[in-house]
Amino acid sequence: MQSCILGDLSGEFDLQLLKPGPFPILSDLQLIAERLPVDGGRVLELGCGRAETTRRIAAELPVREVIATEVDPVQHEKNLRITDLPKLTFRFGGVESIQQPDGSIDAVIMLKSLHHVPHHLLPQGLREIHRVLRPGGIAYFSEPLYAGDFNEIMRLFHDERLPRENAFDALRAAVDEGLFLLEDEVFFDSISRFEGFAEFEERVLGATHTEFAIDEALYARIRDRFMEHVGPDGVAEFRNPNRADLLRKP
Repeated sequence: MQSCILGDLSGEFDLQLLKPGPFPILSDLQLIAERLPVDGGRVLELGCGRAETTRRIAAELPVREVIATEVDPVQHEKNLRITDLPKLTFRFGGVESIQQPDGSIDAVIMLKSLHHVPHHLLPQGLREIHRVLRPGGIAYFSEPLYAGDFNEIMRLFHDERLPRENAFDALRAAVDEGLFLLEDEVFFDSISRFEGFAEFEERVLGATHTEFAIDEALYARIRDRFMEHVGPDGVAEFRNPNRADLLRKP
């Protein structure tokens, strides 16, 4: 889908933290299928969370193996209950210490998880990704932009401006140091849907990887802001801007 690729494939372009939208509506799964070496490849996903895209990669793409890691022990235990995908293996652990041999992975994926890595662990984590990738392998980092209606709700109780900037700066430093070559950068919009506030509360406010300090007054503000986006059918739909950086190991 060349029309969605906004980078200059000559290599004469640079990482950009933000860009004005709107962008084409895409999904990470589409970009992974089109741009990563998944045909017969070994894929490592770091920080897989609820493993929603993970399961689709294992079930729908021609991969040889998917290894998915998570640092949240509660979510990891839930993921271990997924036993119907023989190509998929779940492991507990973080990006700073990847339990894989050198050069054993064709593609590394981080979906909205790089900015969750503690700032002081980002350089080590990117070195670990470089270590486990084979030469020519691709690391795919998909991050939310600090923009959009959903971001405005999130920042009421969980402002991620600084962690997202830190994650971007770490990627830029890894490219500047020669750990990776910038293969491409793609800006795209994704759609998120919630069947009312109860689903938002369960999926977002109830996430076990982060504890939020929310009192009754703040809870009411969050709910009121969310309800502004609920349609007559009871569904809230958000168009969320994202950035995907594709970095190749030399």
